Amino acid sequence: MQKIPLTILNGFLGAGKTTLLKSLLIQAHKQQLAVCVIVNDMSELDVDGVLIANTEIVNTSKHNFITLSADSISSRSGIEKLHAALTPLLGAHRPDMILLETSGSSHPLPLVRYFRDHPEVQLHGFLSLVDSVMLNDDYQQGEALIPRLQGNLSRGERRIENLLAEQVMFCSHLLLTKNDRLPASSISRIAQAIHPLNPYVAVMAVSRGNLSLNELMAMPSYDFGRVAQLMEELADEVDAIDPGGWKMTSEVIHDDRPFHPQRLWDTCHHFMGAGIYRSKGFFWLPTRDDLALLWNQATGSISLEFISYWKAGILEHRDSPLTAEERAAVQQAVAKMPGRFGDRRCSLTVIGEPSEVKAFTAALNRCFLNEDEIAWWQSGGEFADPWPQRVARVTA
Repeated sequence: MQKIPLTILNGFLGAGKTTLLKSLLIQAHKQQLAVCVIVNDMSELDVDGVLIANTEIVNTSKHNFITLSADSISSRSGIEKLHAALTPLLGAHRPDMILLETSGSSHPLPLVRYFRDHPEVQLHGFLSLVDSVMLNDDYQQGEALIPRLQGNLSRGERRIENLLAEQVMFCSHLLLTKNDRLPASSISRIAQAIHPLNPYVAVMAVSRGNLSLNELMAMPSYDFGRVAQLMEELADEVDAIDPGGWKMTSEVIHDDRPFHPQRLWDTCHHFMGAGIYRSKGFFWLPTRDDLALLWNQATGSISLEFISYWKAGILEHRDSPLTAEERAAVQQAVAKMPGRFGDRRCSLTVIGEPSEVKAFTAALNRCFLNEDEIAWWQSGGEFADPWPQRVARVTA
């Protein structure tokens, strides 16, 4: 039986893997290709899985979507979970292709080793996405990455640079993302700086997930022979890595209260340090209390995106087009919600160095409205809101 091609989307936190995955899914849907998707998130709050499921192209009810959360897919337990989930999926489907989005903390080696020996799946491509803005800002246009890696190796340390470099070394295709936010000269310099880590692959600049599915499908299958020596050299070191990585942790915030807009703004500009690699999730503000917003932070910038309307917010629309029956159904659904504000709530995950995650999470918790502010807002009080009124990226 012919093996099913599988493509891995790998890369550090916030590099744009979910954006690329959504773009490829839309293209596959237009071409009427059968696709199965696996999404991994190291946090228990599976934001990426929710975003992909909301495309309605794949979802768990169609049995073509798997989400693995609260673990790194490259850890021993993560590989076991992947195998346990993939086996029944392959028993129920023979898709045209499988797309696997890893968590940002995942190491390539265990995944390459697993799929090298898989009887039903052919590793078609291993795409490593590299955040060009992070390399530009934190690694001197990429030129400091290799020297810092060499310093870690000489001291016998494993830090973020080891993972960034090894994600490049194992890839079959290297994608520089967010290139629309930098001049072409900087992108070229970054490409030249990191290319020695894997001189056998071409470097492609990709913005907003703009990669052709046809181009992806035309790529040759993964060359296991090219990385055989690398796998042997790193096997003991990678297998000994603690599942949590190199002292990287995640914390989740759940609260039904809205954020105070000004306090949230000030916190992001004063408490979000370089050790906060990623934060993402869903939230709401009292100044726009009908909108469900996506919080998406990486490399010192936060983007806000409108996702949908809260059901509780829809009920408060005076010009709502709902019929009496529809309104009654929405009211019934809101009444079943456990929070005091109906379905409105904040759910965020923060990932990074333990000390900075702890401090930033504590600062974010102080941003929720207190009881006096809630009472004042419910009586008609208003808050200053410095956040852009439209979808925007804010540099903190």
